[in-house]
Amino acid sequence: MTICSFPSRPSTPKIKTSPDFYDYIVVDEFHHAAAPTYQKLLDYYQPKILLGLTATPERMDGKSILSYFNNRIAAEIRLPEAIDRKLLCPFQYFGVTDTVDLDQLKWSAGGYDRNELSNLYTLSGMVAKRRADHVVSSLLKYVTDIDDVKGLGFCVTVEHAQFMSDYFNEHGIPSIFLTGRSPDEERQTAKKKLIDGEIRFIFVVDIYNEGVDIPEVNTVLFLRPTESLTIFLQQLGRGLRLAENKECLTVLDFIGQANRKYNFEDKFSALLSNTTRSVSREIKDGFVSLPKGCYVQLEKKAAKYILDNIRASYGNSAGLIARIASFEEDTGRPLTLADFLDHYHIDPRSIYKFETFSRLCARADVMEDFTEPAEKTMKKAFPRLATIDSRRWIVFLLEVLPRIGDVDVAAMAPVERRMMQMFYVSIWLKAAEDWNSEEVRANLCALADSPVMLGELIELLKYQYDHIDFIDAPVDVGFNCPLDLHCTYTRDQILLALDFMKPVTVREGVKWLPEKKLDVFFVTLNKADKDYSPTTMYNDYSINSELFHWQSQSTTAENSPTGQRYIHHREQGSRVLLFVREFKSDRILNTAAVYTYLGTASYVKHEGSRPMNITWKLDAPIPAKYLKKTNKLMVG
Repeated sequence: MTICSFPSRPSTPKIKTSPDFYDYIVVDEFHHAAAPTYQKLLDYYQPKILLGLTATPERMDGKSILSYFNNRIAAEIRLPEAIDRKLLCPFQYFGVTDTVDLDQLKWSAGGYDRNELSNLYTLSGMVAKRRADHVVSSLLKYVTDIDDVKGLGFCVTVEHAQFMSDYFNEHGIPSIFLTGRSPDEERQTAKKKLIDGEIRFIFVVDIYNEGVDIPEVNTVLFLRPTESLTIFLQQLGRGLRLAENKECLTVLDFIGQANRKYNFEDKFSALLSNTTRSVSREIKDGFVSLPKGCYVQLEKKAAKYILDNIRASYGNSAGLIARIASFEEDTGRPLTLADFLDHYHIDPRSIYKFETFSRLCARADVMEDFTEPAEKTMKKAFPRLATIDSRRWIVFLLEVLPRIGDVDVAAMAPVERRMMQMFYVSIWLKAAEDWNSEEVRANLCALADSPVMLGELIELLKYQYDHIDFIDAPVDVGFNCPLDLHCTYTRDQILLALDFMKPVTVREGVKWLPEKKLDVFFVTLNKADKDYSPTTMYNDYSINSELFHWQSQSTTAENSPTGQRYIHHREQGSRVLLFVREFKSDRILNTAAVYTYLGTASYVKHEGSRPMNITWKLDAPIPAKYLKKTNKLMVG
């Protein structure tokens, strides 16, 4: 096997080998894939295996790097998990209220004008001095001992870096500044001085984002707004390296009123372990989803600026419309649903809690207005459709939807008819008991006669398919069932896939289907007192990746027919299906949350009666991405 490794900054080579010369090519810092030096190599070589390595897969231009890898990530570990696994040090993050506001500064091509920022921070007389003094006083307020600080300050321009260095020196905090033009020898000298304690800070511009490590850095100052999530994570990462006698990284981020296009949501989402909760909720609840040992404190005004900004950007339809209207100008890319979601790192549900994407586009005057018979129905259905993550189901729907008005469901295979039922209930909230009934045919024809809504649905499903990040698989339940392992479904989708045609009649968290010999468990892990009475506060959690502790209904005795069926299900030929969700309500939509399918389970043992505390062994282990949510010790 012939292996080639690109350096993090490959020079443009004189290629003397054939495109298939290398079997295996490893490329470091792959988020730079758009750079000409990378492009020449990537376009030319055709290895059997291409391995791209990056700590920040979001490219700085907002485009995806996944096209090089069939839109799949082989393995990933994000910042919160790296901290939890003690590969990086924890942080204490202080959001400090800035003394200057940026909401009126010029914004173009996705960011603030650097010169205007620099002028404000360095040449605005008392405004600049007051801000620099605020930085110094905040530093002294939040760090334990200034003499222990080994810090980096990220600035907007050379003038800004020099200004901050001079100001710190004038106030007794030894500092220097470096830029992208500083020679290597000067950088190495600065690094040694920082480690040895001769200086406390290095103020930098366009360096120390990546490729340079000073593990001893224990303090980071964000002295300018960082529009790029990639750069923000790179700069934060400069302080997260493990080092002897380093307990944590102290981060001071200076937050003022920002342009409504500035993305606070991305920045804070990247710090959180639990992506099911919104940043707004985290701020209000005190950041309960941080990695182990981490802490975020926002000063009152800073928190208000962030919440107001998120509300104006994503918290209402007006903010979304404004972003849609300026998308092509801000990004230089044509507007599509997928590109919009990827560029702003938005969960599609954040759009569909307000409107269809097409209607928002029409209101933003980037597409012609339209009137379609299915729009009102689809507006309500899109939030449910935006959670579909089953490859098998999506592939089926993408094949059927272009001919949905003429589809002959009766001629389909049984598993396909079940997938059609799942689709029908997702939109019209009831089963199609007769596919040839006037009502059912009218509904399907209305969708077929709504090309904008149908086109958006197809685009959404393709987006969902491209963002599936786990391996699903069919589950043996005794018949050809379309429910796949570790995919997410609504309760109604699940029951119709199991041929139970009256899903609205199921109110409890258990359902016995005698014809199929299936016990179906719907488990909510985090139960709030306001949603559940004491008799339904069941004790459900994973013990490890294979064992799950489940508490039956309070009326179920071990000697009852139901209790005996649970205990002896294998001898009796019945199966137990386990579906779990973290919360009762979707934290974005404020509607019923979807369930993750953990597959079939076998009885191991039980304790007690009325209720029974049963330990089940899952036939397929719980993947690591779900285990943290299902483990009682980690669910809070």
